[in-house]
Amino acid sequence: MRYLDRMQPLALVALRLTLGIIFIGHSSHKVYGHLHDYTGFITSLGIPAWLAYVSAFTEFLGGILLIMGLLTRLAAFALLIDMSVAIAKVHWKHGLMGAGGYEFTLALWTMCFALIFFGAGPISIDAIRGGGRGFGGSKSK
Repeated sequence: MRYLDRMQPLALVALRLTLGIIFIGHSSHKVYGHLHDYTGFITSLGIPAWLAYVSAFTEFLGGILLIMGLLTRLAAFALLIDMSVAIAKVHWKHGLMGAGGYEFTLALWTMCFALIFFGAGPISIDAIRGGGRGFGGSKSK
């Protein structure tokens, strides 16, 4: 079982890469060409139009930061807020499962939540910059 403990950094890389790719994939169409449509959708929810820009670019740039392992906790926190609003304003009324349900958004929320507390892990730019503690809990000086 200790072998699996040593593989935890790779699990965090897989989590970051998967989450980053999903956010980039879901936001690239908003950022590249359909931002006006997305703004219209956001305002139809009673949310100010400028927050559509914040949301789209948070998802896109947040995804890039997660892939890089740079400012991971900050990016994950911003994405967690974005997903919280998506669940509350768009998906909640459709229930957990089914068309428009919040199961996928909740899964993304949960991955962001985990990254806020675990950080990027030792295989990241955050770790190179000195912000990653790995799993030991304390930095060596």
